[in-house]
Amino acid sequence: MAQTALDYSVFSKPYSSLSLKERQWVKSSASQYGTPLLLLDCNIVRQQYRALSAALPGVILHFALKPLPHESVVRSLLEEGANFDLASTGEIDLVASLGVPPEQTIHTHPIKKDKDIQDALSYGCNVFVVDNINELEKFIPYRDRVQILIRLSFRNADVFADLSKKFGCQSDDAIRIMFRAKALGIYIKGLSFHVGSQTMNPKKYVEAINACNALMQRVVSIGLPALSTLDIGGGFPVCYSKEVMPIDEFCRPINQALSQLPETVMVLAEPGRFIVAPSVMSIASVVGQAQREGKHWYYLDDGIYGSFSGLMFDDADYPIVSLREGIKNYPSVLAGPTCDSIDVISENILLPKLKNGDLIVSRMMGAYTSATSTDFNFIKRAQTIVLNEQKGDEIQVV
Repeated sequence: MAQTALDYSVFSKPYSSLSLKERQWVKSSASQYGTPLLLLDCNIVRQQYRALSAALPGVILHFALKPLPHESVVRSLLEEGANFDLASTGEIDLVASLGVPPEQTIHTHPIKKDKDIQDALSYGCNVFVVDNINELEKFIPYRDRVQILIRLSFRNADVFADLSKKFGCQSDDAIRIMFRAKALGIYIKGLSFHVGSQTMNPKKYVEAINACNALMQRVVSIGLPALSTLDIGGGFPVCYSKEVMPIDEFCRPINQALSQLPETVMVLAEPGRFIVAPSVMSIASVVGQAQREGKHWYYLDDGIYGSFSGLMFDDADYPIVSLREGIKNYPSVLAGPTCDSIDVISENILLPKLKNGDLIVSRMMGAYTSATSTDFNFIKRAQTIVLNEQKGDEIQVV
């Protein structure tokens, strides 16, 4: 049978309907592998990385493994020249097994066990983050081997996950940490911050960068060693159901603020969601149906405890479409496969009348989906199928 090359750029266009070629690939994948499935397109991972790199020239991007710690993602980004942001021994093991040079990594979890530090140092990662003196003093045995970033807190009520609620310190506390580090002989490399996940307004970055710049000047004025690094974290927004600012426009005021830093300051960032969210599409099957309170209920073989875990743990609103098209759509509910009543994906979605075996496709499923899914009820997680892992690959439908 003739082969047809597919264009998967539509993965990153959540509002577009499924193209004929996409429909063919979805049917082919479901037929070959069964469902539930996650289709991971490495080309989109590369495209997102390149887009952010172009929007933040001169900023060293450390991909945060947390939202999608998949081998193919790491390999694709390593080929692009990316660096990596680690937060656990498991993540260290992953990048080490794939040949990531340790000098291309940083360890940014603000709270660590002694073994976490030892594991990172054994691998060769020596840049760590602290936000309090208790954490700083954990590095006394390793003072000659480590470089420390002090994480500052910038509260942000406009995001789903205000990471400065749990981590980060104020400027005066940072100064106290620096004096204590000087007394202990521990090298303070610079500052870091994270303004929160899915930050829609670049002003939050600008405010934080300006505050860090002021603190860096203050450090020098009081006789402490000058700081050489600023890590601006992640949080760059992607489009689920609401439009977001194009990334080049979003980063323009950030770049302006960064231009005010001393030329000697190296700038890092920790993007996660932005790189991987658009790269995954999910396929689930209808396995049952019922009529309840005037709505059609469709039970899928994937749900809240599986790939749609981000509906609980994240601020995601995944674009969902049915492979079946009908003349009329009806108020419907999509529910997951477990016996738990909270396992409902959408309680108010318009769908045509579906049959058992019909396929439901969801986009923007790359971040905090497979990474936070479970085996609750002993229901297996969705299988991940990798597309375009090698540069220049074409996906074929046979």
